[in-house]
Amino acid sequence: MNKIMALDIGTKRIGIALTDYLHVTVSGHSYISRVPESDALTLIKKIAKDNNVKDIVIGVPYNMDNSKGSQANDCINFAKNLSEFNIIEEDERLTSETAEENLRNKRIDFRKDKGLVDIESACIILEQYLSRIN
Repeated sequence: MNKIMALDIGTKRIGIALTDYLHVTVSGHSYISRVPESDALTLIKKIAKDNNVKDIVIGVPYNMDNSKGSQANDCINFAKNLSEFNIIEEDERLTSETAEENLRNKRIDFRKDKGLVDIESACIILEQYLSRIN
């Protein structure tokens, strides 16, 4: 079996989450800087290979009218550089707001470390995907 990875791709940072081998639990892994992009891609590929990942779920922020805006296209274009993996698009509308709410409920102060929101968003994206396919 393989783990599944999720990416919350932002303009500054990328949040990363992984499943277990049975695809039952989701855990936040880390966040990385998106700049320089080549370094981010290298690190994502290393994390994926180290964790036996074949499928990568990318959050795509669709507009409320279901159209793809510039940020959605940016995420899709970034993921094209991960072509050795099976890329799966998952609608990630409003995940950042939900992630912030989750962290507040856990009493985690994310104001000084926005990367925590990116990790939580990646977890939400992966949980949504798993719920959709199971």
